Parts: sequence; C-alpha cells; structure tokens
Amino acid sequence: MSGTWCFNHKNGVVRLVENSGSDQRPKPEGKVLVHIPSNEVITSYAILETKLLSLGWERYYGGDPDLFQFHKRSSIHLISLPRDFTKFKSVYMYDIVVKNPNMFMVMDK
Repeated sequence: MSGTWCFNHKNGVVRLVENSGSDQRPKPEGKVLVHIPSNEVITSYAILETKLLSLGWERYYGGDPDLFQFHKRSSIHLISLPRDFTKFKSVYMYDIVVKNPNMFMVMDK
C-alpha cells in the first residue's frame, strides 16, 4: 500500500490517500474571507462593500471598468477586485486582510 498522508486542517484528522497509479492529490477546498468583528463569511460584494464602507473605504470609479475598486482618502491604498464575485480568489482576500489589520481573516472553507 502506498500513498500520501494528508492532514485536514479543519478537523485535525490525518488520513492516507492511496495512489492509484496516477498522481492524484487531494484538491484544496478553497478559502473564504471572514469579517472578524461579526464572524461573518463574505459571500457577496454587497456584504463586502458594507463592511468596507464602515471602515472608511469608498468606491473608486476612476479605474478599470472590469474591476470593483475601493480607496481610502487617508491612505494611498487601493483595493481592486474582479467584477465577477466567482473570480474572488485568495490573492484578493489577502489584499483586503493586509489593508485592514484585525478586521478580516482568510480561512479554509
């Protein structure tokens, strides 16, 4: 029996995934952005916009029309997101986390 030991960060269980001749690794389940104060998972741009507006961010309309953007008057930061929420991946989530310390976190689904 050969395979790869895989650790599930969600429940702490380690299991052996057997090799079936081809290299089949478990696929990551994905990430979600969580608003820390409310413990709410961000599931749409409408929810995200509400949270960002409450933190002093404003919609920015002067950029690329294919992007959903926010800026803060008190900083040089700009958050640029794909207009399609289904393309909202972890790289965009981490950008939000870095620009809003202690307000958001990225977690496994």
